[in-house]
Amino acid sequence: MYRKEFFVFDQDKPVPVVIRNYEEKDFPDLIRIQQESFPPPFPSELWWNDVQLNNHVTLFPQGALCIEVNGEIAGSMTGLLVDFDPQHPEHSWEAITDNGYIRNHKPNGNTLYVVDIGVRPAFRKLGLGKWLMFSMYDVVVHLGLERLLGGGRMPGYHKHANEKSPEQYIDAVVKGELKDPVITFLLRCGRTPVKVVANYLEDEESNNYGTLMEWKNPFSYSK
Repeated sequence: MYRKEFFVFDQDKPVPVVIRNYEEKDFPDLIRIQQESFPPPFPSELWWNDVQLNNHVTLFPQGALCIEVNGEIAGSMTGLLVDFDPQHPEHSWEAITDNGYIRNHKPNGNTLYVVDIGVRPAFRKLGLGKWLMFSMYDVVVHLGLERLLGGGRMPGYHKHANEKSPEQYIDAVVKGELKDPVITFLLRCGRTPVKVVANYLEDEESNNYGTLMEWKNPFSYSK
């Protein structure tokens, strides 16, 4: 199981944090993270429920991570293993994650797929999302997988949809001409775009698009 203790900084003040696997006792806190991290117009029915969380900790506990700040759970990240074929990348979040229930988890899969990542707004200035992402990279390396992959929301796209295709929007974000709250964050975490997918997730702000973004295991990297 996974546990990492270190410090983050609130301006110049060190703050102790712990990243660990979440457990059943954490479920109420994890649901609270969802509610605070994904307020409307994000659909409330996509917040975690107890059945989904129980599947996370039983089917793939290595992919169920949370981060504590001074003993208080401030964020979480969840994944499952899938067999990903780069030649056929199209899919929806609902299909590849079993709508968050991960009953399709493949123990011998080649890719760790990100189901979800969220940090409570009050803690976002501490950079916790980046640390969660880096910890999931640890899991990729530890399990000898090819990559970490996930679809990033594009919440800034609706502001530019009349003038840019989704691919043009992502290209502008990668070039630094535009900044997207999610895609720019993922770029800062070392993820790179693979493909824009239509009808990826019911998400008004993204016009239902998502951008698949990967991090390749540097110990098994191949073109």
